Amino acid sequence: MRVLIVEDEPYLAEAIRDGLRLEAIAADIAGDGDTALELLGVNAYDIAVLDRDIPGPSGDEVAKRIVASGSGMPILMLTAADRLDDKASGFELGADDYLTKPFELRELALRLRALDRRRAHSRPPVREIAGLRLDPFRREVYRDGRFVALTRKQFAVLDVLVAAEGGVVSAEELLERAWDANADPFTNAVRITVSALRKRLGEPWIIVTVPGVGYRIDTAPGTGREERDRG
Repeated sequence: MRVLIVEDEPYLAEAIRDGLRLEAIAADIAGDGDTALELLGVNAYDIAVLDRDIPGPSGDEVAKRIVASGSGMPILMLTAADRLDDKASGFELGADDYLTKPFELRELALRLRALDRRRAHSRPPVREIAGLRLDPFRREVYRDGRFVALTRKQFAVLDVLVAAEGGVVSAEELLERAWDANADPFTNAVRITVSALRKRLGEPWIIVTVPGVGYRIDTAPGTGREERDRG
């Protein structure tokens, strides 16, 4: 999952971003409305976390633009305004959830995962494919009933691949969805992470490389060996 944090207090924004990374959620930061709209125009985010009181176009205006775009992107308003009228106006603008400051980062992560599940309501919360069982809320992965311990980044990559249900996911998309805006597009991070993830999951190999295209979950493990051997 990749989210946009729109927050004009740098220390808080960075604390949220770093805390979400621990939950395997990639996040970018915008300190004002103009930057938020610019990032929304060039990146594909799963959820927007908006402070209402920001410089430039307000958080309310950013929310209106998101709703008007028809993207269906969920909005979580994160603000110190905790009166019922404030919350009501936020929901009327199109917010899907509302969390008041101060808050616990763990609660924010749980709310984001709930919003992501609601957004993809046709997708079950616990996803299974080719003997893999992935629980995004508990951040647990099992293969054929065996628990597999993964790093946060490995889990984030596997989450994207499993969600594709056997479809090919390009390295660029993995970099966009599992990393943040600071990731170097020329890095080998994706290849290295996929390679390590493949080994963690064990044989028969379940992640195969489609040369020149990307990666996919092999729905019939073992049949994609040639692709896997190439990268």
